[in-house]
Amino acid sequence: MSVVDTSPDSVSSVLKVFGILQALGEQKEIGVTELSQRIMMSKSTVYRFLQTMKTLGYVKQEGETDKYTLSLKLFELGGKALGYQDLIQIADVQMHRLGKLTKETLHLGTLDEDSVVYLHKIDSEYNLRMYSRIGRRCPLYSTGLGKVMMAWLPETEVRAMLAGVTFERFTEHTLADVDALLVELAQVREQGYAEDREEMEHGLRCFAVPIYSRMGRIIAGLSLSLPLVRFHEEDKASLVAQLHEAAARISEGLGFHDYPFGNHG
Repeated sequence: MSVVDTSPDSVSSVLKVFGILQALGEQKEIGVTELSQRIMMSKSTVYRFLQTMKTLGYVKQEGETDKYTLSLKLFELGGKALGYQDLIQIADVQMHRLGKLTKETLHLGTLDEDSVVYLHKIDSEYNLRMYSRIGRRCPLYSTGLGKVMMAWLPETEVRAMLAGVTFERFTEHTLADVDALLVELAQVREQGYAEDREEMEHGLRCFAVPIYSRMGRIIAGLSLSLPLVRFHEEDKASLVAQLHEAAARISEGLGFHDYPFGNHG
């Protein structure tokens, strides 16, 4: 993995790039001379940065002129962030409702390369609870969210995703390899929810269900975590049903109305 360069030159370059982007955002099209005056940078430096940004597709040059504009690639980038904002806002309502009902820890997570990332969370009302933070990355193979995000992907994709991952044994319950995981993913597809049976942490159980986008694609998962001392096997069906209902409502909020699991009206 490459080390992040925090040298003054590197940081200065990042600041210059964002200075150029901001100036381009404030004016529809602008030339090198005017841009260099506005952000107090030499013309040669501005030109060099613009050419790199043009090669990367973030900036367009208007024909053969000296004028530059922002491309739609930045709009797409912003759109992705907005997509998560919508998801978090819609999920927040349902997560607060479910948090009041169950009093347990809830997480909203999504797939990012070979990890699951927490986008939002509601803490348990109890003192004994799971500690985590938004933005934290967790393994796919030992978490309910990871399993639910992978369960409907083709086997080849799951294998490729985990090809460079070492299956660390967090507890004696952690799955040992991708073959064991694939067996469990088939079960997840059949029942519509995933479980973490003390696979990440001793004394902690977790249940997770899928959330669908308007296009019917699984884009996130919703999970409930609780300590073993508060978990009773006879409550499992009820907890999963409540998770399914919340996930169905979140999916509906995103424009998907055919949630395939649970009995929700």
